Amino acid sequence: MIIVEEVQNKNHKREFLEFPAQLYQHDKNYIRPLDQHIEEIFDPEKNKFFKNGECKRFLFKKDNKTVGKVAVFINNCYEQKQPTGGFGFFDCINDQETANFIFDHCKNWLQERGMEAMDGPINFGERDKFWGLLIEGFIEPLYGMNYNFPYYKDLFENYGFQIYFEQLCFTRPVFAEVSRVFTIAHEKNRRNPAISAQPMKKNNLPKFAKDFTEIYNKAWAAHGEGKQLEEAKVLKMFNTMKPIINEHISWFVYENDQPIAMWINLPDLNQWFKYLNGKFGIWEKLKFLFLKRFKKNEKMVGLVFGVVPEWQRKGIDGYMIWEGTQHLRKHTDFTITELQWIGDFNPKMIKIAETLDTTVTRKLATYRYLFDQNKEFERHAIL
Repeated sequence: MIIVEEVQNKNHKREFLEFPAQLYQHDKNYIRPLDQHIEEIFDPEKNKFFKNGECKRFLFKKDNKTVGKVAVFINNCYEQKQPTGGFGFFDCINDQETANFIFDHCKNWLQERGMEAMDGPINFGERDKFWGLLIEGFIEPLYGMNYNFPYYKDLFENYGFQIYFEQLCFTRPVFAEVSRVFTIAHEKNRRNPAISAQPMKKNNLPKFAKDFTEIYNKAWAAHGEGKQLEEAKVLKMFNTMKPIINEHISWFVYENDQPIAMWINLPDLNQWFKYLNGKFGIWEKLKFLFLKRFKKNEKMVGLVFGVVPEWQRKGIDGYMIWEGTQHLRKHTDFTITELQWIGDFNPKMIKIAETLDTTVTRKLATYRYLFDQNKEFERHAIL
């Protein structure tokens, strides 16, 4: 018999954090997320989505031993064709009966609150972290990326989940040959005296936050479920990122003084965090600073790429990529760049990634389960 315990006290929270570490203790590719980054998601004081939603966490026990865990939530900002709830931070032993019990629990919780479908595993927050189930490429995860055993795919699909969209992760060696298409585009735009490229500098974050907001809102906010970003919130995000910003790997392009394109990259924090076992106290912070200073990080992560509509299909992406690549080759230790996932519903971005001569090194999937199984299942619309 499986017992359900809602996460309500310190012991529950500790077990919620420790269970994955126990489950994956013999998996060399597993990297434990920082405990504080998980707990912040479930703190109403720190997660803005509690203002328009509800979230609960549960542990599942059998014979007084934890066999699974999950968070289930309603996010009213998550607009879908039918009322759709979500669940995430799912971990489970390799047992279909146990997984079915957990999925049923999520389904019932969401149905009681008027939902007609559930997506998972997703985050009670933005798509940039802890989103999707790993289905191919069981290698070390990037910071903020879900990692799971291969058997999870069977647990989901045997229950009846279907793939709502796939999340493709593209990788490219930094020193690999750059497509001639990009070098030609670079040369063409380099001759234009109005065009210039600048790396993002820590001492001028307000300017770059303003430019980022302008480019992003023009390039992406009109697409699909995109939304307008606020400059103040972007600046706050940049200031949070300041200690880990590498000034050689994020780039902006300008026509005169007008921002027209951006390419934002960060070092992969997991290359340092994997030595901290999920903790970030005083000792771990000192250790992190030591690692950051003395241990080479050879992997960078592409977070956001955007070109304003009037400059799309004019080669400005090639100009920016080759300008930035030449620079970072000289000034950094990075040998691998991996693009944060691109949804299969976004063929334009996939084409850009493919033009870079990248390879798909991992796939994640966002699964959906319709409570009324007689309804026709629809995948995510193509942008």
